[in-house]
Amino acid sequence: MFHSMDDAEPPGPVRLAEVVAALSLAIDLGFGQPMEHVLRQCRIALRLGDLVGLEEEARSALYYTALLVNVGCHTDAHEQARWWGDDIALRSTKYDHEMGTLADLAATIRMLGSGSPPIHRLRVALDFATSGLKEVDGMIARHARLARALGEELRLPQLVLEGLGSSYERWDGKGFPGEASRDDIPVVSRITQFAEFLEVAHRSGGVQAARDLAKRRAGTQFDPDLTAILCADAEKVFHGLEEVQSWDAVIDAEPALAVQLSPVECDAALAAIARFVDLKSPHTLGHSHGVAELAARAGDNLRLGSGKVQTLRRAGLVLGFGRLGVSNAIWDKRGPLTAGEWERVRMHPYLTERMLRQSRSLAPLGAIAVQHRERLDGSGYPNGLAGGAISRLAQVLGAADAYQAMREPRPHRPALSPDAAARQLRAEVAAARIDPEAVEAVLEAAGQRTSRRLVGPAGLTAREVEVLRLVARGRSNKDIAAELMITPKTAGNHIEHIYIKIGVSNRAAAGLFAMRQGLLPEETFG
Repeated sequence: MFHSMDDAEPPGPVRLAEVVAALSLAIDLGFGQPMEHVLRQCRIALRLGDLVGLEEEARSALYYTALLVNVGCHTDAHEQARWWGDDIALRSTKYDHEMGTLADLAATIRMLGSGSPPIHRLRVALDFATSGLKEVDGMIARHARLARALGEELRLPQLVLEGLGSSYERWDGKGFPGEASRDDIPVVSRITQFAEFLEVAHRSGGVQAARDLAKRRAGTQFDPDLTAILCADAEKVFHGLEEVQSWDAVIDAEPALAVQLSPVECDAALAAIARFVDLKSPHTLGHSHGVAELAARAGDNLRLGSGKVQTLRRAGLVLGFGRLGVSNAIWDKRGPLTAGEWERVRMHPYLTERMLRQSRSLAPLGAIAVQHRERLDGSGYPNGLAGGAISRLAQVLGAADAYQAMREPRPHRPALSPDAAARQLRAEVAAARIDPEAVEAVLEAAGQRTSRRLVGPAGLTAREVEVLRLVARGRSNKDIAAELMITPKTAGNHIEHIYIKIGVSNRAAAGLFAMRQGLLPEETFG
């Protein structure tokens, strides 16, 4: 039976700023930076915007551009880990060299095959020279396009979308995608990139280090006018940056009237962000949505009431935020994890809570999500809670997450059938690890699910939908050919036609399309 511990209802309306700021904390970890790096760069950007004299509309655009600028950078972490070992370690080097320079390229090449024996590193380097360069060509430009795509889903203004789309351009025109230079780059993009690098320099070396960086890159990476403004009034830009909690400062600095989301808008925003989080690995595409809907339906079966069911659904959408803080060298590993790797995995629910706890509106979701991997016998993580210490909603969410994960492919195993997943979940009940009522409610809900339709959008045929699902899951042409009993060449032709039809050019964008169109996860409620 469930324990009697009560679960608090979430408070009133959620502000868009809180949702985006919480996501920014996940971006921090994905870059190997301390939490609130992005929040501090937002504060620096806003101060620079004031010195430049931005009007309110442009200042609002700067605010959201600065918070979301790097949100697309984890979307091809699977490919990054394939070539460089630890995708987070790779991204953490972003601030070591001037973007797009030979020094930057040389550092990237030196990291090929990191963490592997010398012979494997040589093999990776050779493979990269023959096929990898083509695969990663345009990767940074795609990050900007995907960040803009999230901005569109969040219904942000056009100025924000333009800012995100040009956020990796350089003053000298040698940035990404390399379509703009100098004053043709939106001012919010110029300020955002400047503020991002200044934050790292200031944090590591103080005001003088930030000035020195700005001067070295003025006229190449950075707008020289922004450098002049900074050097003329650096104390105003950096004053008190560490004295006030950045979360409160950024939320309070939200331009114009605070954007409060209606319940429907909040669900849509969290779902959009969940899709982006799930892009972290091809094995988790659609996982958050699948868990959210399964947990909510299980909550209905348990007659928990509309408020708790809504909380369950939202907790399912955010439970994966912490995954961004763990390398794909771990998530996508085919073999057994080492003790050190397991410790990092065990931390991801805690990271989710850390990202959400500062928001009064989102903290209740984090309090549930942090417990979804706990188990009744104390064998779970991250805190080894047992029995009544695990909340009722967390037990339902944990059962839904476990079942959904079993029904999805993982690097070390194929997806389990519904019957096999049910048997395994009931074995957890028999071992006194998961609550039986939660499990039966989840299994009852899962029995109401049906396979996703095989007639696809954008003119995709049934076979093309099958191929799209597989390529989005990171399967190679050879793997797809074997599964569908076609030749690798035919698989490649299918992929080419699919990409043309849906207007994408890489796996991550294909995966995002599949999730948006309801093709992933493979099952849903009718």
